[in-house]
Amino acid sequence: MDMSFFETIPIYLLYISITLFILLSFEIGFRIGKHTSVPSAKDGSGALGPMVGGILGMLAFVLAFTFSMVASHHDHRKVNVLEDANAISTAYLRADLAEEPHRTEIKRLLKAYVDVRLQRKSDMESVEKLVTRSTELNRLIWTQVLSASRKTPGANMGLLIRSVNHMFDMHEKRMTTALRNRIPGRIWVTLFVISSLTMITLGVQAGISKWRRLVAVIPLALAFAALATVIVDLDLPLSGVIQVGQEAMIDLQGRMN
Repeated sequence: MDMSFFETIPIYLLYISITLFILLSFEIGFRIGKHTSVPSAKDGSGALGPMVGGILGMLAFVLAFTFSMVASHHDHRKVNVLEDANAISTAYLRADLAEEPHRTEIKRLLKAYVDVRLQRKSDMESVEKLVTRSTELNRLIWTQVLSASRKTPGANMGLLIRSVNHMFDMHEKRMTTALRNRIPGRIWVTLFVISSLTMITLGVQAGISKWRRLVAVIPLALAFAALATVIVDLDLPLSGVIQVGQEAMIDLQGRMN
């Protein structure tokens, strides 16, 4: 399953779709159970009880595992924003160790770099343009740092070089956590297959007993859809509703200006 599919539809429509998917699975199971021949409805429904409990436990485990994974990715992105801002701030301060005109040029490029980092785009084409611009700014900054170090070599330039290198490392780290660290498609397939099988089994149990139990099924479908939507949203760092705060980078931009 490609996550780009989730990025193309609004989050509210995703919630409605998951809810309908759960209710449809239950209805399929209900119709199967309704036309299943059993000695008695009570015995048939009771025999399915342990199976329903087991598959519900399996679904809970997969949900917990997936939520833990996506929450961990979200936390890493938050930490990376702070570390990235600190790395840029250190490089900006240590730019004072360079001689003119490199000092002014490095600081100007760092300001432009922060401005690019704060731009938010939801489509991959625009994001790729921002990444290209960030990479170009990194190249220009490195060129200025090398020129300054050749002009006045020494321990001070070594400090500036290390801070700029750390800033470049944080750039790659943030790109990795934001664009590449995602929930694997096989886990999404497993989650939705187990969810469908769970609701079908519940529907079969209800069909055997000839009672739909909508008063319980509808809240269950709504609750599951809400949790699944939150998981999907957390795994969409570009277009999701739940976004990582950029306060550290905004504060840095203010200090630079």
